Amino acid sequence: MHILAATDFSPRSQRAVRRAGLLAQSRGAELTLVHVVDDDLPPDLVALERREAERILGEQIGAMAELRGLQPRALVIAGDPFDGILRAAESMGADLVVMGTHRKQLLRDIFVGTTIERVIRTGTSPVLMVNNEVKQPYGTAMAAVDLAEPSVNAIRIGKALGLPDGERLTLVHAFLPLAKGQMFYAGLSQDTIDDYVADERLRAIKELTAFLEENRVEDHGQSLHIDEGTPSEVISKAVEQSKPDVLIIGTHGRTGIAKALLGSVTEKVLRSLEVDILAVPPPR
Repeated sequence: MHILAATDFSPRSQRAVRRAGLLAQSRGAELTLVHVVDDDLPPDLVALERREAERILGEQIGAMAELRGLQPRALVIAGDPFDGILRAAESMGADLVVMGTHRKQLLRDIFVGTTIERVIRTGTSPVLMVNNEVKQPYGTAMAAVDLAEPSVNAIRIGKALGLPDGERLTLVHAFLPLAKGQMFYAGLSQDTIDDYVADERLRAIKELTAFLEENRVEDHGQSLHIDEGTPSEVISKAVEQSKPDVLIIGTHGRTGIAKALLGSVTEKVLRSLEVDILAVPPPR
């Protein structure tokens, strides 16, 4: 297994490097730290920044407790940040890319085009976005399941990467009782509407159970969280209530995500939640 941790030497990136170190230790994985130098500069300045970046990476490798005993590789390349990270990940066949969270912006649509969003949107490796301080290995995980193959693939990848499973894994699923609004405006009683919603919940549970069995997602005691609402609403509420250490979510296709990430479930949770998030692309 090979883990690539991208760093721009900010505190956000420092958290990502520490998390990558813990994961590499737990999985016996190779670890590479990559820093991208802007190549839109005079050659002498690019060379100077490259040498300085190599020095800082060397100091971090020697000083960071989570990296001790790993002998990580330090890599400095020139280019645009997202392109450099993608090239590094592809060249080494990275099983995981670890990055710090994007900067929170006041305007929601500023998120589009940030380095991490572009890496997730166009890359082929799972990307772990580290939001929180690193204190210990992940103890609990939550995975979003939407009855599509990408969500099952994300769970499998999360387990392969050593994220919690069994009793420490919660599967979260959203359902929408589509006729609820029509029933309300038709003047039906609240009891009738509640019975309908309850029936829809049971149907959602049966569909999810059948889907998990069909896709051989073994039941090792993981809990199910099924709630009424849009996927992003249900995921956000579940994360707030359960406070998992990491959220696992699948993305829906190389062709579709470039078009649909804006406004999609993945994009919304990446932008809004404070939990660490593993975004997994569909199988190659």
